[in-house]
Amino acid sequence: MLRLMLLCCSAALLAQSPKYHVGRAPTPEEIKAEDISIPPDGTGLPEGSGTAAQGKDVFERRCGNCHGAKGQGGDEGALVGGQGTINSPKPVKTVGSYWPYATTLWDYIHRAMPFKQPGMLSNDQVYAVSAYILYLNGIVKENDVLDAKTLPQVKMPNRDNFIPDPRPDTGAKKAGKVAKPAAR
Repeated sequence: MLRLMLLCCSAALLAQSPKYHVGRAPTPEEIKAEDISIPPDGTGLPEGSGTAAQGKDVFERRCGNCHGAKGQGGDEGALVGGQGTINSPKPVKTVGSYWPYATTLWDYIHRAMPFKQPGMLSNDQVYAVSAYILYLNGIVKENDVLDAKTLPQVKMPNRDNFIPDPRPDTGAKKAGKVAKPAAR
């Protein structure tokens, strides 16, 4: 998706440059450096690994101040709990109750956390913190190793409650059957 956006922006810049003399097309290296999103199948996940046991310390030092010592919420939202509430009048949307893919968790932590120093965690630390959050939600065991091979295999509790977007520009495959209603 990011690659498509950059290519569209590149085309726009090329179209404007002759008239306005502004900007330039990004180089392939610049596009590659920004194209860091991780899709549900885990394509592009880097080397590294971690367990919940390893992630506990990193979470306590880097995440606990905002998300609470056990991910229950603090200054920022809860990451843990909410299972069984999605179809209730007051759904609690957390990693464990709402997020459809574990790779999304890794991707978000890698890009955006910790809030005041995004990108400062090593790949091993991101795998470990991801494992710890999944462990707190009862999705993986404390010593399960998460890496580029195992993380995409994690089955999130709410994964099947999303409707694939069949529009051709989304890259999603068309659903061959009637999908379940979307989670609220």
